[in-house]
Amino acid sequence: MGTRAGGRRTGPKCIAIVGPFASGKTTLLEAILARTGAIPRQNPVSSGNTVSDHSPEARAHAMSVEATFATTDFMGEQLTFVDCPGSIEFAFEAEPVLAACDLAVVVAEADEKKIPALQLIMRKLDDLAIPRILFLNKVDKATAGVRETLKMLQPTSSVPLLLRQIPVRKDGIVIGSIDLALERAYIYREYAESQVAEIANDDKARELEARFSMLETLADHDDHLMEQLLEEIEPPKDAIFDDLSADLRAGAVTPVLIGTAEKGNGVLRLLKAIRHDAPDVEATRKRLGAPDGQTVVQVMKTIHTAHGGKLSVSRVLSGQLADAAELFLSNGDTAKVSGIYRMLGKDQIKQTSAKAGDTVALGKLDNVKTCQTLSSAKGGIRPLVTLEPPQPVFAFALRPKERKDEVKMSAAIQRLAEEDPSLSLRHNQDSAETVLSGHGEMHLRVVRERLEGKNQIPIEGHAPAVPYRETIRKSAQQRGRHKKQSGGHGQFGDVVIEIKPLPRGSGFQFSDTITGGVVPKTYIQSVETGIRDYLKTGPLGFPVVDVAVNLSDGSYHAVDSSDMAFQMAAKLAMKEGMAACSPVLLEPIMKVEIVTPSDATSKIIALIPQRRGQILGYDARPGWPGWDVVEATMPQAEIGDLIIELRSATAGVASYKATFDHMAELTGRLADEAMNANGKAA
Repeated sequence: MGTRAGGRRTGPKCIAIVGPFASGKTTLLEAILARTGAIPRQNPVSSGNTVSDHSPEARAHAMSVEATFATTDFMGEQLTFVDCPGSIEFAFEAEPVLAACDLAVVVAEADEKKIPALQLIMRKLDDLAIPRILFLNKVDKATAGVRETLKMLQPTSSVPLLLRQIPVRKDGIVIGSIDLALERAYIYREYAESQVAEIANDDKARELEARFSMLETLADHDDHLMEQLLEEIEPPKDAIFDDLSADLRAGAVTPVLIGTAEKGNGVLRLLKAIRHDAPDVEATRKRLGAPDGQTVVQVMKTIHTAHGGKLSVSRVLSGQLADAAELFLSNGDTAKVSGIYRMLGKDQIKQTSAKAGDTVALGKLDNVKTCQTLSSAKGGIRPLVTLEPPQPVFAFALRPKERKDEVKMSAAIQRLAEEDPSLSLRHNQDSAETVLSGHGEMHLRVVRERLEGKNQIPIEGHAPAVPYRETIRKSAQQRGRHKKQSGGHGQFGDVVIEIKPLPRGSGFQFSDTITGGVVPKTYIQSVETGIRDYLKTGPLGFPVVDVAVNLSDGSYHAVDSSDMAFQMAAKLAMKEGMAACSPVLLEPIMKVEIVTPSDATSKIIALIPQRRGQILGYDARPGWPGWDVVEATMPQAEIGDLIIELRSATAGVASYKATFDHMAELTGRLADEAMNANGKAA
């Protein structure tokens, strides 16, 4: 291993604030903005007046429901912070944001219940190779020691959690911190800069032990530091800071700082660590593989404002960007910038240009979507980031209460899907339903609230229809005759058909054994058309599957027979014959793969049979310590609100994937309920 060194890097930075739900991310951002003078005072989340969580939906539910951007200045450097939602239902908001950030501040606390959620976040940062600092929040309320807490949190991180500060306590209460690199104590003052103090005698032994542990970890990547430690030579502070910076940027360690965001404690030390240690945009540009020598812009989020139209919040990875500049997409399309804005929550401050490193909102890029890459090079460049939304786990069918709002609703949903690419909208032709899918009940509740509030469209919603089918158990032969005389040419069609059940999954098969031309060949296709038309809705009210029909006999009239007459005759034969074939309802059975923390696996296994599911097995989740994968089959009718129960049993972190497996017979009360709901009696 060689020695590495790093110096302080300057320039605009973009920092994501991530962490489990209710860990204090929004509070930390508010404290940062107050400390840097971007806002006059720090407002508590309960006030409903924070820069982040400014939407009516966020305030109504007291939770972040979208990524919020805020730019401020600290010690001559421009910093843009992105407050990312902590709930797994809104986690996809962070996907297009994180890739273009230089650093993530992970907000965590000494709460064992939140470890699985923290593990999900750390894993995502690993996948994207994002350097990170962990801010251990709420230290004033923690009952365990900081080093004990780190031992508890370490399994969530693939690299060492490197403690940079330890708390100073008085009468058991945390009153400050000791910086292990500076060897200096800081006594907290509420909503103000901490007071520098000497390290108390009672704390010196603890500080020396923690500091040596920090240096040992740094020495794993610095041979010279290792030699100094072995020879008991005190390393220079500058060298220690260089190692801290280099190891953070390389992703070799996750430095841990402590504080209480609610009181503004520890915020200044965090800001100084970001300023000194965070990579700059050049490192991010290289990580993403963006070309040099041209203007490259990465779109992080799309926002539709009430009065300013569409905004594309973007990171300038290289080059310069002026208002009215023309940029190119990878498909060759062009986009002209119409306004450049610095963001502070819901507010925008207009500026004339942007440089490499800036995070700005660009106006009216109507043909540009979240996650796309723009370039000054004609023809564009390859996309630097790809979005792969996870499979939806919750859905509802929706329609406007007033039919006149259908076009308006469709346009509003399109805008919402631009803002949130994890939303999925489809039209179910069988049920004639518009089905909106997302990542949880709260996720879709917020969408509905935005349709009704922001867009003024009253909505009706219900659980989507289950795609039931029906089939038959017995065979039957049936004649169908359609004869009608009404002056001029009449109508005549006569067929004899044989209806037989097929093995599950066979679909529909048609054949004919006509001899002697009793049904002319020109009408055999008409018979099949009539049968297929009937099969769209069988005697139980659902599409018919796994049936074979053979046309065996019939008759025709030289003048009155026609395509339509034979179609009608075929439908009559099917309608009468199917009733004698013991029709039975079929329901779709899905194969479900549930991922869950191991300590909740027993709960998950217990709830599966309650939903008529069958457990296929469970095992450790590969590469995920402390997680399991449970496999089962379950009727689709039982999966609709499954995610609510899974999340309730796992502190909000379990999820699942479902794929169609087979159709199975459904009888008794549940079949009656399905048919009654569909408007058919058994």
